[in-house]
Amino acid sequence: MSETRIIHLLRHAKSSWDDPGLSDLQRPLAARGRRAASALRVHLEEEGILPDLILCSPATRTRQTLDGISEAVEGVPVQIEEGIYFGGEMAVLGLLRSLPRSCRSVMVIGHNPTLEGLAVDLLDPDQDHHPSVERMRRKYPTAALATFETPADWARLEPGQCRLRSFVRPKDLPGY
Repeated sequence: MSETRIIHLLRHAKSSWDDPGLSDLQRPLAARGRRAASALRVHLEEEGILPDLILCSPATRTRQTLDGISEAVEGVPVQIEEGIYFGGEMAVLGLLRSLPRSCRSVMVIGHNPTLEGLAVDLLDPDQDHHPSVERMRRKYPTAALATFETPADWARLEPGQCRLRSFVRPKDLPGY
């Protein structure tokens, strides 16, 4: 019998464009992004969200988003994965499929359009008219967190096999 797996897709918090000399990979968080990461940290703590593993893009803004939530995910192993930044949806899906069976839940900290596209692809089509799904399809803003569950083993994860548990945007959080 298969056990439920949990996937948290976290888009990095708002980044700064103040220094035009920085490459896209080097852009840091803006003040608004730091506030959003802090509000998200509180949300993770209050909801008891503690993944078994975090897969994070190597970009500065994703690592700083991770720093902003670090108190809530203290002790969780982190893997910096270039495929999250340089690859697309299939690269991230490949990372998920390669997770060990012992991993029950994972958080991916990455970028759009990859995370938004993957979130939509993973969705069980029976959920198409759920209010959270409609909100997520309209816009997957910075610091948004989509949480899915699936009965599929990681190695057999396919599009359409996940149910959206929640979709939280910074503006939904107190203290933002």
